[in-house]
Amino acid sequence: MRIVSTLHRLAPNLLLILLCTVALRAQGPYKVLDRWKLADAGGWDYLLVDSAAHRVYITRGDHVDAIDSTTGKVLGTITGLHGTHGVALNPDGKTGYISDGRGNAVIVFDRSNFSTLATIPAGANPDAILWEPATKSVWAFNGRSNDISVVDAVSRKLVATIPVPGKPEFGVSDGKGSVYNNIEDKNEIVKVDVHSHKVVATWPACESPSGLALDPAGNRLFAVCDGKKMAVLDTASGKLLSTPAIGNGPDAAAFSPKHKLAFASCGEGVLSVIDASGTDYKTVQTLPTKRGARTMTYDPDTDRIYTVTADFGPAPAATADNPHPRPPMLPGTFEVIVIGR
Repeated sequence: MRIVSTLHRLAPNLLLILLCTVALRAQGPYKVLDRWKLADAGGWDYLLVDSAAHRVYITRGDHVDAIDSTTGKVLGTITGLHGTHGVALNPDGKTGYISDGRGNAVIVFDRSNFSTLATIPAGANPDAILWEPATKSVWAFNGRSNDISVVDAVSRKLVATIPVPGKPEFGVSDGKGSVYNNIEDKNEIVKVDVHSHKVVATWPACESPSGLALDPAGNRLFAVCDGKKMAVLDTASGKLLSTPAIGNGPDAAAFSPKHKLAFASCGEGVLSVIDASGTDYKTVQTLPTKRGARTMTYDPDTDRIYTVTADFGPAPAATADNPHPRPPMLPGTFEVIVIGR
């Protein structure tokens, strides 16, 4: 009784924070549940989970792997590509889309047999890609031509090219008429009207924003940035609300609507977990993963995160043509790291 009386005397906001903290602790921290090795060679970029089909799509350079999200078994591969970056899925359950960066194209594929259905010319080096539900279109964010290619899903034709003020990185749709996109080299986020295909707002964000996640119900954006920061912005005003601490070298962000948590996968080898249930945006967990695990996908149905990395050898000597050479990936070391509670 004495404890209850004390709680009632606490300020309402403090009581709410305490209850949220207790709830988070009751659910337990995230941990590494499994590690799956994939034998095929190739680098990687974005991942995307298909919750209904229990799959994870992983871009692997000249191909895309589809793996079982419960066992890690490779279910199929989309081949004949050039330099893949991302995957988007049509809600019809039948069709998928790939941004083929070196091919300067959006690839349409059949999810039942992983065959290619169409190749649609896009801008230069399409990177991130998303399904836009309000217009039933596919948006590819072109890293070298500084624009966005919009493809109609029915006709499979390019219907718009939207210029943006710099290098576009990851984008998200709120499903209600707006797409938000990180402009990496300008430290900004743009808001685009999906019907007029116009940039309607440009907001300062943080240093070199890459990954981006959205809380549509709470009207919040979560951009992961250099400088070990996540930028939390209001989607209506663009106001910067908070900059919680995350790991170094992030490339992807995610949000859990059920648990009100934001995530950042960071190349130094950690997953940062942010409490987004209130207004403080505290970093509640820093989970060690593995160096290089800087991109990820989140499955809201199972509350699981999938991230990938590999082992690397020493970097080759710098040359005039390649002053910053990347270390080579060691064969057979690519792995999927499964995280959950």
